[in-house]
Amino acid sequence: MDSTSDATGHGALDRRPTGSAVLRESVTETIRRAVFEELAETGYARMSMEAVTRRARVGKAALYRRWPSKEAMVVELVSEAAAAHLPAPAGSGSLRADVARFVRDTVADLSHPLVGRIIPDLVAESARNPSLREALHTAVLAPRRAAVAALLRQAVERGELPADIDMGLAVDLFGAPLYFRMLAVGGPTDEAYVDRLTRAVLAALAASR
Repeated sequence: MDSTSDATGHGALDRRPTGSAVLRESVTETIRRAVFEELAETGYARMSMEAVTRRARVGKAALYRRWPSKEAMVVELVSEAAAAHLPAPAGSGSLRADVARFVRDTVADLSHPLVGRIIPDLVAESARNPSLREALHTAVLAPRRAAVAALLRQAVERGELPADIDMGLAVDLFGAPLYFRMLAVGGPTDEAYVDRLTRAVLAALAASR
């Protein structure tokens, strides 16, 4: 914890931006919303910095002071959003509870109308754009896979999973079925589905050697 902060977070309150810093944060938030709305509406390939400035009602300088290119802008903002929804590094103490929480949280995240349109578009564009693919893998996918792997290693330490588990396959199993369900084929993701998927993932994880 920062030495200027206490357990209640009072130190953070003392560092709240004021004056021009507040204006900069407000502009950045306006731009962030515009970027995600533009991505959802037009897709990455057709989106331009100019379109974002029009939607956000800011000048071009407001964007180029923050990011040198469309790719840098999208990768940074998407990675920030993804980081806010990473699985908690410390598990619940139960693999079943961790899997169920991950499934429920992912259902909630992917149910957002913008997210459901943006992710498939970025995945498709990444197949055609190696630079974007590498940037998104480093900034978005790798941290998420690392967070899931940390939960799985805790399960191994508790004896819930075999020590010789295929970690790469196990990480795939942790989230891939739900992403496919929600972003590709569709279908209900109610509590009954969450329970069935949790049981299926647990069975698959136990066999992933």
